[in-house]
Amino acid sequence: MIAIGGAIGTGLFMGAGGRLASAGPSLVISYAVCGFFAFMILRALGELVMHRPSSGSFVSYAREFFGEKAAFVTGWLYWLNWAMTAIVDITAVALYMNFFRKYWAPIADVPQWTWALAALLLVLGLNLISVKVFGELEFWFALIKVVALVAFLIVGICFVIFGTPVDGQQVGFSLISGNGGLFPNGLLPAVVVMQGVVFAYASIELIGTAAGETEHPEKIMPKAINTVVIRIAVFYVGTLVLLSLLLPYSSYHAGESPFVTFFGSIGVGGVDAIMNLVVLTAALSSLNAGLYSTGRIMRSMSLAGSAPKFAGRMNKAGVPYGGIAMTAVVALLGVVLNAVVPAEAFEIVLNVASLGIISTWAVIVLCQMELTKRAKRGELERPGFRMPGAPVTGWITLAFLLAVLILMAFDSPVGTWTIASLVIIIPALMFGWRMCRDRVLEIAAARDGDAG
Repeated sequence: MIAIGGAIGTGLFMGAGGRLASAGPSLVISYAVCGFFAFMILRALGELVMHRPSSGSFVSYAREFFGEKAAFVTGWLYWLNWAMTAIVDITAVALYMNFFRKYWAPIADVPQWTWALAALLLVLGLNLISVKVFGELEFWFALIKVVALVAFLIVGICFVIFGTPVDGQQVGFSLISGNGGLFPNGLLPAVVVMQGVVFAYASIELIGTAAGETEHPEKIMPKAINTVVIRIAVFYVGTLVLLSLLLPYSSYHAGESPFVTFFGSIGVGGVDAIMNLVVLTAALSSLNAGLYSTGRIMRSMSLAGSAPKFAGRMNKAGVPYGGIAMTAVVALLGVVLNAVVPAEAFEIVLNVASLGIISTWAVIVLCQMELTKRAKRGELERPGFRMPGAPVTGWITLAFLLAVLILMAFDSPVGTWTIASLVIIIPALMFGWRMCRDRVLEIAAARDGDAG
């Protein structure tokens, strides 16, 4: 349940609204295309895990196939992804709280950054208590998300089948044909939104890593990854199809969950508020998982010499508090963004998070391609569960990820500035490696060639 819920987050619950308004019903195609490549990346990860099950993240594969420098870069970029995702989530919580202004007037006087800070402090406190608290919370958060999506799908399908009007308009395909067709704003918006759609699939790799940590990964892995196709078709593509059939694309807008928009249009008072509470828990869930994951990532990197020693500290309850605290400090930048540029905060950090996602996904594919090369040279044997069509599909997947990066540059001004931030990120990684190199190589030598 945690793996399923973890792959469904703020990118879908909040991000889909603004992207529907921008791209229209063609967003369905964008989700389908990104879903295909997300599945291919999972298959690549699945092959790596079957080659060598690892209790850690895929960073150990970067170390095995490309060396310590690659592991250093991959680990920090993956951490960047989660750290920025934490900011996305506290921003989403703040935006969801803004929705309640129409129900309770005093909320209108509360600045957006206050809600962001409150969300961060709440989840940080819960994360620092114990690992058990994290697991319990994440199970129930994930259950709420999945049940809410299933409920929406059932209600939405009933509205379409029975032709029940929504907000005074007939539902169905006439909504698409009567409002500009599949591409109401042209082809370009449908292509440019890809980086936001990629973010919606962020964390899907956790399904692969979680399956790799089971007692019998050779049995669990193929089933876990192959069923992702169904989840993508139902929870992502199916959801976007229904949203397009229930309301005109112009009814949705950034800053509000499209699910809340729909339930607020069916004429039943208070239902939109209930759905808003649900998507708020989804954001808290993602923040909860993100803080815990960064704690594990930073502890692993610290033990490998790639991060400060403080990041590896763990308390008696088994909580990697050092790494969690470091991520929380970075997340405070999100509170500042919500105070300075509240309207743009969500999109700014979403784009930066997408940089981390794209780079880490690329590393997974590159590791699988290197595994294939070594197998052809007879240095190792490929497992039976393989990335289909490799290495051709690997090159196509890398080309897709590169195309998303290029398109991001044209999404002015936020996307353009995001790409420009590479001028800071790349030198920072180079400097960090020079600072850590001796300690990393010393620890690596002590491992006697064990890749983790």
